[in-house]
Amino acid sequence: MTEEAYALPGTVHFDLEPMDGGDPYRIFLFIPKGEPPAGGWPLLVTTDGNATFPFAFASVVTQAPYPTGTNVDWGVIAAIGYPSDEPYDAFRRAWDLGPPPIKSYPPYFDGGPPVRIGGSGQLLDFIEHRLFPRLEATTRIDPTRRSLFGHSFGGLFALYALFERPKLFANWIAASPTIYWEGSEILNNEAGRQPVTGPSVFLHLSAGEYEGDDLAPFQYHNEDAASRIEKRKVERTVALAQEMADRLNNPASGIRTQFELFARETHMSVLGPAVNRAVRIAFERSVGV
Repeated sequence: MTEEAYALPGTVHFDLEPMDGGDPYRIFLFIPKGEPPAGGWPLLVTTDGNATFPFAFASVVTQAPYPTGTNVDWGVIAAIGYPSDEPYDAFRRAWDLGPPPIKSYPPYFDGGPPVRIGGSGQLLDFIEHRLFPRLEATTRIDPTRRSLFGHSFGGLFALYALFERPKLFANWIAASPTIYWEGSEILNNEAGRQPVTGPSVFLHLSAGEYEGDDLAPFQYHNEDAASRIEKRKVERTVALAQEMADRLNNPASGIRTQFELFARETHMSVLGPAVNRAVRIAFERSVGV
């Protein structure tokens, strides 16, 4: 019996450099078979692509064939990752997903480079001026049905992007966003956010049940239980996300919001359910079909 490497059917990946050069991103891409709809395919862009793409791919290919049972249609997935076999690139994602201002932190390991944040604007430029044109040269995309998903630091990036360029996507999906980061500096971006013109946009905020006041049952048996509880008091992931959803929900100002709590999920285990929800939001079946 021979063993062979397995690839997700119908998917490709390619490396794409930013406009000003520098280290490339690895784009994981799924385009459905057949002709796109008249207006083009809906598009879901995800951050941390190495980790999120398999979830998104599995979600769409198991649900889109049965739209009357799932309310999910086909769409294009473009996951922004890095040229690595690891699920995360901690160093690069810190720069890409951590909003400005630029700041430096101690290295992750002895002798390593300082960890820098503040490059979110550059990643937004990459999405708008490099990724979108590349996708549109490959297939037809519906510019009114673009969605962005991010988890954790990626969720923080999604919020920053919404506040800076609200018309870039129609749906903004921020799972377990690190709103507390740097003294909740993202709230300054919220306060000075760009106005939404034209059709309203949708913001979906979420968190896992065990990101609130209570740890997961198994976590109380861990040696770090006490420190985790203290950390939760600072992070307030559930409360801050729900408060932001309540605060921003104003269709008259162009934003509709929803907060969702995923039962029995931790900060890391929530990734699968959150990506699945992103697929359902991005590829929701058209009314009347």
